[in-house]
Amino acid sequence: MGVEIERKYVVVGDGWRSAVDSGSRMTQGYVASDTCSVRIRVRGETASLTIKGRRQGDTRSEFEYSLPLGDALQMLTELCGTRAIDKTRYRHQLEGFVLEVDEFHGANEGLVTAEIELPGPEVAVPRLPAWVGTDVTEDDRYYNSHLSATPYSEWRHTTQ
Repeated sequence: MGVEIERKYVVVGDGWRSAVDSGSRMTQGYVASDTCSVRIRVRGETASLTIKGRRQGDTRSEFEYSLPLGDALQMLTELCGTRAIDKTRYRHQLEGFVLEVDEFHGANEGLVTAEIELPGPEVAVPRLPAWVGTDVTEDDRYYNSHLSATPYSEWRHTTQ
Protein backbone atom coordinates (compact mmCIF):
# COMPACT_ATOMS: atom_id res chain seq x y z
CA MET A 1 0.00 0.00 0.00
CA GLY A 2 1.22 3.51 -0.82
CA VAL A 3 1.44 5.89 2.12
CA GLU A 4 1.96 9.64 2.12
CA ILE A 5 3.32 11.42 5.20
CA GLU A 6 3.12 15.12 4.56
CA ARG A 7 3.11 18.41 6.46
CA LYS A 8 1.37 21.46 4.94
CA TYR A 9 1.99 25.13 5.72
CA VAL A 10 0.76 28.55 4.66
CA VAL A 11 3.52 30.59 2.98
CA VAL A 12 3.90 34.21 4.11
CA GLY A 13 5.38 37.09 2.16
CA ASP A 14 7.32 36.86 -1.08
CA GLY A 15 10.69 35.64 0.25
CA TRP A 16 10.01 32.20 -1.20
CA ARG A 17 10.19 33.49 -4.79
CA SER A 18 13.98 33.81 -4.76
CA ALA A 19 14.43 30.35 -3.19
CA VAL A 20 12.49 28.16 -5.62
CA ASP A 21 12.92 26.77 -9.14
CA SER A 22 11.03 28.12 -12.18
CA GLY A 23 7.92 26.09 -11.41
CA SER A 24 5.39 24.30 -13.56
CA ARG A 25 1.73 25.10 -14.12
CA MET A 26 -0.84 22.39 -13.53
CA THR A 27 -4.57 21.81 -13.51
CA GLN A 28 -6.13 19.21 -11.31
CA GLY A 29 -9.73 18.22 -10.93
CA TYR A 30 -11.57 16.07 -8.44
CA VAL A 31 -13.97 13.28 -9.32
CA ALA A 32 -14.78 12.38 -5.69
CA SER A 33 -13.75 13.63 -2.29
CA ASP A 34 -16.04 12.22 0.39
CA THR A 35 -14.41 9.05 1.71
CA CYS A 36 -11.38 9.46 -0.51
CA SER A 37 -9.92 11.97 -2.94
CA VAL A 38 -9.82 10.98 -6.62
CA ARG A 39 -7.72 13.46 -8.56
CA ILE A 40 -6.94 13.94 -12.25
CA ARG A 41 -3.79 16.05 -12.79
CA VAL A 42 -2.41 17.52 -16.00
CA ARG A 43 1.07 19.02 -15.85
CA GLY A 44 2.46 19.98 -19.24
CA GLU A 45 2.26 16.90 -21.45
CA THR A 46 1.89 14.41 -18.58
CA ALA A 47 -1.18 13.30 -16.70
CA SER A 48 -1.96 11.17 -13.67
CA LEU A 49 -4.78 9.71 -11.61
CA THR A 50 -4.27 9.79 -7.85
CA ILE A 51 -6.44 8.23 -5.17
CA LYS A 52 -5.85 9.36 -1.59
CA GLY A 53 -7.49 7.98 1.54
CA ARG A 54 -8.71 9.94 4.53
CA ARG A 55 -6.05 11.83 6.40
CA GLN A 56 -5.06 10.62 9.87
CA GLY A 57 -2.87 13.40 11.23
CA ASP A 58 -0.18 13.83 8.59
CA THR A 59 -0.58 10.35 7.07
CA ARG A 60 -2.90 8.87 4.45
CA SER A 61 -2.87 6.16 1.81
CA GLU A 62 -1.94 7.29 -1.69
CA PHE A 63 -1.96 5.53 -5.07
CA GLU A 64 -0.84 7.26 -8.27
CA TYR A 65 -1.03 6.09 -11.89
CA SER A 66 -0.04 7.59 -15.24
CA LEU A 67 -2.83 8.42 -17.67
CA PRO A 68 -2.84 9.14 -21.39
CA LEU A 69 -3.04 12.94 -21.77
CA GLY A 70 -6.15 12.80 -23.96
CA ASP A 71 -8.01 10.67 -21.41
CA ALA A 72 -7.04 13.02 -18.58
CA LEU A 73 -8.22 16.10 -20.48
CA GLN A 74 -11.53 14.39 -21.23
CA MET A 75 -11.91 13.36 -17.56
CA LEU A 76 -11.20 16.93 -16.41
CA THR A 77 -13.93 18.23 -18.69
CA GLU A 78 -16.56 15.51 -18.32
CA LEU A 79 -16.03 14.20 -14.78
CA CYS A 80 -14.57 17.08 -12.78
CA GLY A 81 -16.54 20.03 -14.17
CA THR A 82 -16.04 23.02 -11.89
CA ARG A 83 -14.16 20.98 -9.26
CA ALA A 84 -10.77 21.92 -10.66
CA ILE A 85 -7.93 24.09 -9.46
CA ASP A 86 -5.15 25.88 -11.28
CA LYS A 87 -1.77 26.36 -9.65
CA THR A 88 1.94 26.65 -10.24
CA ARG A 89 4.16 24.28 -8.29
CA TYR A 90 7.68 25.31 -7.35
CA ARG A 91 10.36 23.27 -5.62
CA HIS A 92 12.87 24.26 -2.95
CA GLN A 93 15.69 21.92 -1.89
CA LEU A 94 15.95 21.76 1.89
CA GLU A 95 18.46 19.61 3.76
CA GLY A 96 17.84 16.53 1.60
CA PHE A 97 14.10 17.15 1.39
CA VAL A 98 12.00 18.89 -1.24
CA LEU A 99 9.63 21.62 -0.13
CA GLU A 100 6.89 22.00 -2.75
CA VAL A 101 5.40 25.49 -2.93
CA ASP A 102 2.00 25.86 -4.61
CA GLU A 103 0.88 29.29 -5.81
CA PHE A 104 -2.82 29.13 -6.60
CA HIS A 105 -4.59 30.97 -9.43
CA GLY A 106 -8.20 31.74 -10.30
CA ALA A 107 -10.69 31.44 -7.43
CA ASN A 108 -7.83 30.43 -5.09
CA GLU A 109 -5.63 33.43 -6.02
CA GLY A 110 -3.72 34.82 -3.06
CA LEU A 111 -3.12 31.45 -1.43
CA VAL A 112 0.39 30.01 -1.35
CA THR A 113 1.10 26.78 0.52
CA ALA A 114 4.18 24.64 1.11
CA GLU A 115 4.27 20.88 1.60
CA ILE A 116 7.03 18.57 2.69
CA GLU A 117 6.81 14.79 2.38
CA LEU A 118 8.56 12.74 5.02
CA PRO A 119 9.90 9.24 4.30
CA GLY A 120 8.62 7.81 7.58
CA PRO A 121 6.69 8.69 10.73
CA GLU A 122 9.87 8.81 12.79
CA VAL A 123 11.51 11.45 10.55
CA ALA A 124 11.45 15.00 11.91
CA VAL A 125 10.63 18.00 9.74
CA PRO A 126 13.85 19.91 8.98
CA ARG A 127 14.25 23.55 9.99
CA LEU A 128 11.95 25.49 7.65
CA PRO A 129 12.70 28.84 5.99
CA ALA A 130 11.28 31.99 7.59
CA TRP A 131 8.72 32.34 4.78
CA VAL A 132 7.02 29.10 5.85
CA GLY A 133 4.24 30.12 8.22
CA THR A 134 1.45 28.38 10.09
CA ASP A 135 1.19 24.57 10.02
CA VAL A 136 -2.21 23.76 8.47
CA THR A 137 -1.72 20.01 8.08
CA GLU A 138 -4.86 19.25 10.05
CA ASP A 139 -6.98 22.06 8.55
CA ASP A 140 -8.92 20.43 5.70
CA ARG A 141 -9.74 23.82 4.11
CA TYR A 142 -6.18 24.00 2.73
CA TYR A 143 -6.32 20.67 0.90
CA ASN A 144 -6.71 20.88 -2.86
CA SER A 145 -9.83 18.70 -2.91
CA HIS A 146 -11.51 21.17 -0.54
CA LEU A 147 -10.23 24.19 -2.48
CA SER A 148 -11.79 22.74 -5.65
CA ALA A 149 -15.24 22.82 -4.01
CA THR A 150 -14.85 25.82 -1.68
CA PRO A 151 -12.24 28.19 -3.14
CA TYR A 152 -10.03 30.36 -0.97
CA SER A 153 -11.77 33.50 -2.27
CA GLU A 154 -15.00 32.31 -0.62
CA TRP A 155 -13.63 31.74 2.88
CA ARG A 156 -10.41 33.72 3.35
CA HIS A 157 -12.18 36.89 4.51
CA THR A 158 -14.06 35.02 7.25
CA THR A 159 -10.93 33.57 8.88
CA GLN A 160 -7.90 35.06 10.54
